[in-house]
Amino acid sequence: MSNAWRYGDDARREDAAAWVVRVEAGDLSDAEAVAFDAWLSATPGNARAFDDALAVSHAYAAAGEEVARNLSERRARPAVGRRAFVGFGAVAAAAALAVVIAPQFSQPESDSYVTAKGQRRTVQLADGSTIDLNGGTRLTVRLGSDSRHVSLAEGQAVFDVAHDVRRPFLVDAGDRTVRVVGTQFDVRRLGGKLSVTVARGAVEVRPADGAAGKAYRLHPGQRLEHVDGAAVTRIAAAEPAEVLGWRSGRLVYRQQPLSEVVDDLNQQFATPIRIEDPELAAMPISGVLVLDDQAAVIRRLALLVPITAVRSGPGVVLRRNPAAGR
Repeated sequence: MSNAWRYGDDARREDAAAWVVRVEAGDLSDAEAVAFDAWLSATPGNARAFDDALAVSHAYAAAGEEVARNLSERRARPAVGRRAFVGFGAVAAAAALAVVIAPQFSQPESDSYVTAKGQRRTVQLADGSTIDLNGGTRLTVRLGSDSRHVSLAEGQAVFDVAHDVRRPFLVDAGDRTVRVVGTQFDVRRLGGKLSVTVARGAVEVRPADGAAGKAYRLHPGQRLEHVDGAAVTRIAAAEPAEVLGWRSGRLVYRQQPLSEVVDDLNQQFATPIRIEDPELAAMPISGVLVLDDQAAVIRRLALLVPITAVRSGPGVVLRRNPAAGR
């Protein structure tokens, strides 16, 4: 069993090295790109092996000029004894190891982006990717030589990711990580609840380091819903154009709970809205809300679900309206 495991691990590393060579050559055909994507997403071990092989390749590429110079100087020197040669080899090996390890500790600079309630912002990244931030969003971006990394603390964003198989695009959101190489998708993280909707391409949503659960692969028209720490993850059909409608000031709902609507509205307006009745919070709603004035939005919401809005302290409480029909 142990020998079989080692053989499988060695084979994975060999496959990863071969893919690095083909990817860095920059001439993958469409069929090869599909095959590479399938291999990369087949198991988490494949993705890790590819990332490790790519990091080593980048490290050696970065050190290539210095290595060539040292070899040239070595040839120009007089012959030395075996003991000195062994000593030189040990130093060179240590230096090579340092070259491979050093990039792991060299962290790329990070940029943070924050939007206020109701503010929408578009950010163009240096790699050609675009991020559309919804109101009340906080995220950090790090673009490295072997990966592109986003940490979404809170809020919602649409990611239009430039294709780069050598640098996967990772979005950390709570206890889940979204991994892509080039696609368009929406990530919403509010109050420990995560949803990921794919508009183009494919994404993998998998547990973050130390979290339980399994990985899911999403394709266009699919939506994943997950709550931090929950054992169940839900996959459902979704209309991407509707999910991404917030970029043009429209919120579209299809049998989604009123509590989710309130969460979205609280990202848009400074005056907080809350629901005290759990049954009312769970009531499903379908319809379109245009985001303009908060009072007008609440009035339109009352046409979709039997509620009345009552001013309470600094905010607004939504209560069931017994006079309205269901």
